Amino acid sequence: MKYILVTGGVISGVGKGVIASSIGAILKCCGIEVTAIKIDPYLNIDAGTFSPYEHGEVYVLDDGGEVDLDLGNYERFLNVTLHRENNITTGKIYQQVIDRERHGDFMGKTVQVVPHITDAIQEWVERVAEKPVSDTGKTPEVCIIELGGTVSDIESVAFLEAFRQFQYRIKRENFCVTHVSPVLQPKTTGDHKTKPTQASIQELRRLGLNPDIIICRSEKPIRNSTKQKISNFCNVASAQVICVPDLESIYEVPVHMEKYGIAKYLIERLELGIFPLLPIEKYMKPWIDLGKIMTQPKYETTVAIVGKYTKLEDAYTSILKALTHAGNEVGCRVNVKFIDSSNLEQHMRLMEPAMYHNAWYNLSISDCVVVPGGFGIRGVSGKIDACKWCRESKTPFLGICLGFQVAVIEFGRNVLGLTEANSTELCKTSNHPVIIEMSEHNNGQMGGTMRLGRRLTVFKDSTEGSKIRRLYGDKRNIYERYRHRFEVNPDYVEEYEKNGMYFVGVDSDQKRMEIFELEDHPYYIGVQYHPEYLSRPMNPSPPFVGLLSAAENRLESYLSQECKVLSAEQLDSDEEYLDTKQTSSTNHCEDSSSAYSSSSLS
Repeated sequence: MKYILVTGGVISGVGKGVIASSIGAILKCCGIEVTAIKIDPYLNIDAGTFSPYEHGEVYVLDDGGEVDLDLGNYERFLNVTLHRENNITTGKIYQQVIDRERHGDFMGKTVQVVPHITDAIQEWVERVAEKPVSDTGKTPEVCIIELGGTVSDIESVAFLEAFRQFQYRIKRENFCVTHVSPVLQPKTTGDHKTKPTQASIQELRRLGLNPDIIICRSEKPIRNSTKQKISNFCNVASAQVICVPDLESIYEVPVHMEKYGIAKYLIERLELGIFPLLPIEKYMKPWIDLGKIMTQPKYETTVAIVGKYTKLEDAYTSILKALTHAGNEVGCRVNVKFIDSSNLEQHMRLMEPAMYHNAWYNLSISDCVVVPGGFGIRGVSGKIDACKWCRESKTPFLGICLGFQVAVIEFGRNVLGLTEANSTELCKTSNHPVIIEMSEHNNGQMGGTMRLGRRLTVFKDSTEGSKIRRLYGDKRNIYERYRHRFEVNPDYVEEYEKNGMYFVGVDSDQKRMEIFELEDHPYYIGVQYHPEYLSRPMNPSPPFVGLLSAAENRLESYLSQECKVLSAEQLDSDEEYLDTKQTSSTNHCEDSSSAYSSSSLS
């Protein structure tokens, strides 16, 4: 087994996860089996109880693991399925060691950070690195380990010491260190400053680890003289100092890095035994082609994300990526407008009229709307109002998890006449609890107790013509990932379906409602699961593809061609489509302005 440790310096949030993922993607293009481990030095057992404002979204794996969002990057770039053990936290390590101490495994010894904690870290890494993560079922050959935070963090010391020991335990030819550091460019001087990078590498070397590769993150490309300076002061060859400036898309990073010869260096440094490499245009072709698609969109689609955590884009990372993937599929650039659902609520009209009207204006000019998941009562009324607006104005809509639930509540209140329709999460005394708690998923603890992970969803027999089923290739059974504790009350299902909201997808026991589809609407879909978790750059999520296709008035064309996108030449000659798009766009603006004025301004 070969190991690549990715560390960070100066500040966090410089893109270590994307760098680690890109290295893995390059190696996979060379035919090497790759796995990845993310180390988060915090004391939490997992990310499940975090607010999205702490570390961004909580990413869910097939096995139900609630993990750091970087594991989502690994899965998307490497096209693998990771396990909960691929995310290590200080809490997990200490819990394991303390449990062993209580069991008497240390034979009366004093339990210390060295060697007990550091040994536990090394053993965990070696064990997890051997687990197959790709469809081939093969044991990985290279394990990429990303250490969160920076080398100067006190929380990271035990992990750095563990890897200092680890490099000698497994021998140098099996261990490589990549250090990611920002190269700052103060506006006062205009020059890139290397001192912070030098200081972080000096700290790394003081702790016993010498970087083999230095990745310099910057807003703009750095000069060769700056690279040479870093090389001289950090004891790394100039060829191994790689600049990764801000690019238009993170999916351009693998090709950009490989232009520096990363694959050749790693194959030689880790003695991987693969030589010679084909020209980059051949083995990196999927990523080169993806970059071309992303830089040549034919259309632009505005998507409103009506959420509760809109102040931090990382709270909706997987949704943003899923929209990008779907945009590549249908040939459009996605322009996202974040709308704080609280600003759509009626009380904001008097408290903050400017924010209120701005939120409704952005909603009204959007081509389609996503209402994502969330927890708690804050902003729910605004989400319900957004669902009503999309339903009445015929705006393409996708509700995910809580978005699914609030759409059910809105339909109950305004179509079925159940004015007190609500969720027991939000109002325990509602006379019409159309959304109820799954009691078996609440044992009094918050962490890891929800309905989590990969589960089967079955389309009902009577749904052959369903849009969402056709988007999934007309399959009877599909698998998606879940993260929720509330569900549709089955006592109300018959009444909903009589009035046009059909629950087309159910769980394996056909008791839980997983997907609804509204009749007489271009695209009004709700899913209890999180389709964004399984979206991949070259295999986008069907619900998101359907949403963007409907926004471009191309859904029926897409479905009629068995979910295949028209070529650029076909689109150029598709006068009927262009006429429909232009007419629909005009009508949509008229409908939007009237709905906007009647629902929120009058």
